[in-house]
Amino acid sequence: MLSIEQKAIISATVPILEEGGEALTRHFYQVLFRDFPQVAPLFNQSHQHSGNQQRALAGAVLMYARHIEKLEALGPLVATIVNKHVALQIRKEHYPMVGASLLKAISEVLGPQVATDEVLSAWAAAYGQLAAILIDAEGRAYEDKAAAPGGWSGARTFILAERTCESEEITSFLLKPADGKPVLHFEPGQYIGLRVEIDGAEMRRQYSLSAESNGVDYRISVKREPGGKVSEWLHEQLQPGDVLDLFPPSGAFTLRSGERPLALISGGVGITPTLAMLASALRSGREVHFIHAARHGGVHAFRDAVDQLAEEYPQLRRYYCYAEARDGHAKPDAVGLLDSERLAAWLPETRDIDAYFLGPLPFMQVVKKSLRELGVPENQTHYEFFGPAAALAA
Repeated sequence: MLSIEQKAIISATVPILEEGGEALTRHFYQVLFRDFPQVAPLFNQSHQHSGNQQRALAGAVLMYARHIEKLEALGPLVATIVNKHVALQIRKEHYPMVGASLLKAISEVLGPQVATDEVLSAWAAAYGQLAAILIDAEGRAYEDKAAAPGGWSGARTFILAERTCESEEITSFLLKPADGKPVLHFEPGQYIGLRVEIDGAEMRRQYSLSAESNGVDYRISVKREPGGKVSEWLHEQLQPGDVLDLFPPSGAFTLRSGERPLALISGGVGITPTLAMLASALRSGREVHFIHAARHGGVHAFRDAVDQLAEEYPQLRRYYCYAEARDGHAKPDAVGLLDSERLAAWLPETRDIDAYFLGPLPFMQVVKKSLRELGVPENQTHYEFFGPAAALAA
């Protein structure tokens, strides 16, 4: 438990984090990978190079410092972190390494005049408090997943049964357990962690599950990212019959049952978790407004599948928005960027809806702002943190 004095010190560091948090977290990762190279597989090095991981951590640390007096306000962020940690199999033994690196980074970046013994002591206590919260929640999640039907602990070997090209950039991979036994149920919207070895280096990633849970297999649909080592390996190297390790499904971005009209709004590869949501909602008889934005028809995945569902289920309305129209592809409902005007036209007249959205960060910022302007209640909008968390949580 932090003392009143320690909480005051943490709160006082907020202006420092607002000004230089990214520089601090950049140095933190350098220290962490230098002193504890065994944790490198847990992190996406492409995000390191782009700065996304540093910005995400800086945003999370800033939110923690801002809410140090009222940690319950961090609920959605904590749930997101816990699920991502579980998907990548981050365990309690990793936390001391992270804590030591964080304190060393604070000391080296801020210097002795700012990073006094009192400041370092306060941050050590604050980190210990947060670590205890996460370790406890993650421990329960690991136990629950291992005990559930079809569940397991740690890595489990899966075989690639088939691969399907969904667009110029996205390929689906159908994965079946090597032992032939049932697999753990997952909620629409969740993702799964995988572990591969590329050029002798272990790497872990998480990908959305793009088909409904069936207790038999899992499907992920992956966009080939330029420079993305794992996505390129999956696209170029993984063939039917090859094996890889999977960790149990996880994720807090899940479809909640209800009777309100449902809006599923996605951009780019953000369409993948909405597919399981769409199938589940339609079978329940729920009214669904499916809105997808893509750069052009060539990169629009699953259009035929969604169109087929629209023919089968009269309560489904689907709309497509392309940044540009290209010859040789089916036409979209609009050309240009998705904005509040188009959302207003494509959403139901009532604003008492449940809205789920996912995609690149700029896309999500526009959708979040537009839904607020259109009068959709904040507690009825749901999204997954995709990039710097603070950019959407503000």
